[in-house]
Amino acid sequence: MEALIPVINKLQDVFNTVGADIIQLPQIVVVGTQSSGKSSVLESLVGRDLLPRGTGVVTRRPLILQLVHVSPEDGRKTAGDENDPATWKNPRHLSKEIDAEEWGKFLHTKNKIYTDFDEIRQEIENETERISGNNKGISPEPIHLKIFSSNVVNLTLVDLPGMTKVPVGDQPKDIELQIRELILQFISNPNSIILAVTAANTDMATSEALKIAREVDPDGRRTLAVITKLDLMDAGTDAMDVLMGRVIPVKLGIIGVVNRSQLDINNKKSVADSIRDEYGFLQKKYPSLANRNGTKYLARTLNRLLMHHIRDCLPELKTRINVLAAQYQSLLNSYGEPVEDKSATLLQLITKFATEYCNTIEGTAKYIETSELCGGARICYIFHETFGRTLESVDPLGGLNTIDILTAIRNATGPRPALFVPEVSFELLVKRQIKRLEEPSLRCVELVHEEMQRIIQHCSNYSTQELLRFPKLHDAIVEVVTCLLRRRLPVTNEMVHNLVAIELAYINTKHPDFADACGLMNNNIEDIEIFEETKHEQRRNRLARELPSAVTRDKAAPGGGDMSQEPGTGNWRGMLKTSKAEEVSAEEKSKPPAALPASPQKGHAVNLLDVPVPVARKLSAREQRDCEVIERLIKSYFLIVRKNIQDSVPKAVMHFLVNHVKDTLQSELVGQLYKSLLLDDLLTESEDMAQRRKEAADMLKALQRASQIIAEIRETHLW
Repeated sequence: MEALIPVINKLQDVFNTVGADIIQLPQIVVVGTQSSGKSSVLESLVGRDLLPRGTGVVTRRPLILQLVHVSPEDGRKTAGDENDPATWKNPRHLSKEIDAEEWGKFLHTKNKIYTDFDEIRQEIENETERISGNNKGISPEPIHLKIFSSNVVNLTLVDLPGMTKVPVGDQPKDIELQIRELILQFISNPNSIILAVTAANTDMATSEALKIAREVDPDGRRTLAVITKLDLMDAGTDAMDVLMGRVIPVKLGIIGVVNRSQLDINNKKSVADSIRDEYGFLQKKYPSLANRNGTKYLARTLNRLLMHHIRDCLPELKTRINVLAAQYQSLLNSYGEPVEDKSATLLQLITKFATEYCNTIEGTAKYIETSELCGGARICYIFHETFGRTLESVDPLGGLNTIDILTAIRNATGPRPALFVPEVSFELLVKRQIKRLEEPSLRCVELVHEEMQRIIQHCSNYSTQELLRFPKLHDAIVEVVTCLLRRRLPVTNEMVHNLVAIELAYINTKHPDFADACGLMNNNIEDIEIFEETKHEQRRNRLARELPSAVTRDKAAPGGGDMSQEPGTGNWRGMLKTSKAEEVSAEEKSKPPAALPASPQKGHAVNLLDVPVPVARKLSAREQRDCEVIERLIKSYFLIVRKNIQDSVPKAVMHFLVNHVKDTLQSELVGQLYKSLLLDDLLTESEDMAQRRKEAADMLKALQRASQIIAEIRETHLW
């Protein structure tokens, strides 16, 4: 199991090179209040003075400290790639020798070797000030330090800024919240072990470190408590109850340590002497607990806890790395390879786009939209739902009322009273109604054109991801297709306009469906006329009995005149019978001249012809019959034309717009874009695409390297 911690260190190094935290690696995170002795504990574990020390806030950036144990005989060799498995098996493969038993390396200084630990401390201070400033500010960006020594056990620790309450220097007002969020960012990692540091000369019940640890680890399964400054407790008190877990129990244990005081540091007291004095202090004050406390016991405990923790996390870690490797491989494939043969690449992209565009219309595209109708399906919906329903909602007699029809009939007769319903009036009125079909037909063309435009974006987003690599090519393709659609729009509109004009050009009253409707109406009209003739005959007989015979003869004469016209009723425009109102008018004409002054003057007669018939006037039977005939004929013929338009407009749109674009799209794209002068410009990648491809490739390489490192661990190493 000793091999597990170096494996995690190598994994950490691998992912540090790509600057990503996508893998949560097992590590020990040191948390505590400001000046509780966190950095002193770490120095004791390392055995050397390497961290900035002082009063107030000293640690202002996270320090990820990797301790690597090397044997004394190999301690003088370094500077190779310590992540190489061969290096760990045979350190003599390392490429450079340094006359030192202990050394350190920073990630930000690459392969520079530090053998002087004062230089390491100075570099930490310089790097902290470079990012955080020189006046107490903090930063979440970590410093990575690796220490090689024969005096350490394999550990990975994270030293964090101490928790504080009141801002000092140029610290922001929310410094407490910033430090808290920074600590939570590290200890929320379920693969981390929390080292909660508390000073012995404070009440453990007020420990901020244990409080924040319990927030993320309520069961205490990954929290270890460290009690510092045992030698600074008030006279007459001791930490026996605290170390025994009687005050606050901690599952992983409570370990007490004695650190160097600031005076010891100023006097250059070595860590080795400090550990020796610590052992003597524990034997004197806590003899029964001396073997379970102290810096050396803490180091062994941390090493054991970390190894067991790594063993538990390793299977999930391996699965996570493999899943991420597959995801990044897919991402890298979507970015494509760098372009070598530009001519072939351009032709391939143009062909692929044209094919995907046509497939989207046909419904055979690789990426099927599930949230809404798209492509050919939407065009079909426009034809049969939107356009169809709109036409069906058009009222055949919309905008026409009885007065309009009567006025049209009278205008069509000129100065002569009509014996028949004028055919011209029917044509004028039905053309007016047919004209109303043009607007929804042109709107149908517009909707299909908009959908053809939308397909371009659909193909760009879903079907041809490669186009996103080349924004200029994408824009050029969109421009060419848009221009093609724009050119076809007036042609299609003209054809649809002509379809309506064709229907207006010739009113075919011999159309089979229209002839059937006329025949049915003729039969109805004949039935009505026979019924009315019977009523008139009965009325005349009644009048003959009531009036003198002379008057009866005078009255009967006009009736006989009407009967002589009867053969004309066989035609659909048949001469209509004299109504009751006309008979009353004839009676008024036969009255004495005394009634003449009531008749209209000449000027008034002209005005009456110009004024439309008032709506309130009751229509005569003939006027009603004329209106009904015209209305039925208009409705019958309008339905025939509407059916033709509903069938022919989609066909015209498909032929002149959709199919034409499908057939000529590729040739249009090749003709406009496949030119040697445009190759370099069109195939210029977006600025961030090359960077994203490089980042994805680096991450994939790191994940593959991590997978290889984990694969080298044999199952027997885990036990």
